[in-house]
Amino acid sequence: MIVSQDKDICFSLFVVIWNQRQGQTTPDVHFRIAEWLENAWTHKKRRLLLMAFRACGKSTLVGLFAAWLLFRHSHLRILVLAADYILARKMVRNVKRIIEKHPATKHMKPDKADQWANDRFTVNRKRELRDPSMMAKGITSNITGSRADIIICDDVEVPNTCATFEKRSDLRHKLSETDFVRVPKGTQLYVGTPHTYYSIYAATAPLNAEDDNPFLDGYERLEIPLLNKKGHSNWPDRFDMDEIQRIKTSTGPNKFASQMMLRPVNIAEGRLDPENLKFYRDNIEYSEAHSKPVLTIGGIKMVSASAWWDPSFGRVTSDRSVVAVIFSDANGGYWAHDLLYIDPHEQHTSQDDEATYQCRQIAAFIQRHYVPSLTIEINGIGRFLPGILRRELRSANISCAVKEASSNKPKDQRIIEAFDAILAAQALHLHEDILRTPFMTEMREWKPGRSQSRDDGLDAMAGAILSEPVRITSSSLISMKANWTAGSQTHKAHTEFEV
Repeated sequence: MIVSQDKDICFSLFVVIWNQRQGQTTPDVHFRIAEWLENAWTHKKRRLLLMAFRACGKSTLVGLFAAWLLFRHSHLRILVLAADYILARKMVRNVKRIIEKHPATKHMKPDKADQWANDRFTVNRKRELRDPSMMAKGITSNITGSRADIIICDDVEVPNTCATFEKRSDLRHKLSETDFVRVPKGTQLYVGTPHTYYSIYAATAPLNAEDDNPFLDGYERLEIPLLNKKGHSNWPDRFDMDEIQRIKTSTGPNKFASQMMLRPVNIAEGRLDPENLKFYRDNIEYSEAHSKPVLTIGGIKMVSASAWWDPSFGRVTSDRSVVAVIFSDANGGYWAHDLLYIDPHEQHTSQDDEATYQCRQIAAFIQRHYVPSLTIEINGIGRFLPGILRRELRSANISCAVKEASSNKPKDQRIIEAFDAILAAQALHLHEDILRTPFMTEMREWKPGRSQSRDDGLDAMAGAILSEPVRITSSSLISMKANWTAGSQTHKAHTEFEV
């Protein structure tokens, strides 16, 4: 087959010729991607996101697209970024092979061997430019000083770059550095599938988002999941319904939703499923009926309450100091009403020592939530805090029992015991204000048996759930009315916190 070196050859034909040389046909899904890429380039759309299901061949098509662009514009400089250098080099090597073997591009191979490496190469071009035609770099590589007309971010989001808040923040920071490498009016093309609920590819900012706007806000998007809106395969010749069912069974629901249906969920299935939570926005309502105090949330009467404080100090540990309050109704429903994270490094204007400062915040928390009893975990640094908290409660004329507890079981086991049953029963209600805290991130990323960088909110709420609830009685609520008049006396309850 004789192929013209006419620069006007369209990208779809370029792909068809290559596939024929490889003894392959071109499926409809590849035509769809090829037409989208060419249309975006022709209409000067320079911010692009291509998401397609795993094994769709998207990286191969993007490699062909890079070869086609160099065929039409030999002066272009293309930088490939991937989660690691080996993956980026794989795409560059593939493009190099295409240029060597495609009938339309054979003439582009240079004579000098030093310009034809696997991780960078320079095609025959008239311009003398410092940067090669195509170069591979890992996302952690130093790209300072490089210049590129096109940056292809191929699978930069993988579990190793997005598994934790710190890794996601680092990934976003490194990707923002590409703005200093890409030339003005240059093209940025992202290619990949989501690997986390907080994916950089998300079309909208999720609940409890780490950024106010989607990371790729304003990008032109093409999303091709394995199943279309009618539930039919987007590549039926290769993925029929029997094969799709096999993939679902072997990969599990989270991985199938993430990698095949392009939904931003955690690819690693955690033990705690946030989908079983129920959310509410109602405030606590206090009233009196027949001279008896009544506390309700959303019109539902609460019959017990428990609060748990897991203290921390910045000079001692990197953990955060967290207090949680849980209410219970007569039907066995749990209402997680508030979760307060106290930053140990927070600068405050008062002259109080850090322990007193935290205890005053806890006292205010108790007051505004009508908490009749609070348990302090006294392992380690928490041993001297109950006395300070009782002093602050007396000073503010707040009646609340202060208990002390030592936890002996591993944290993983406590969290499982607290959450497993009530999540499975969909009995845990979460106030929407908690969505503005790190709690949901902790919950989505938590896995038993793995060292957790952030689980302080989970641990505090687990403590509140597992501590024996204090029944809301007349004496406990009357002392917590709006004027907070004196009521029952604060007392110390000696407990053995065995969970």
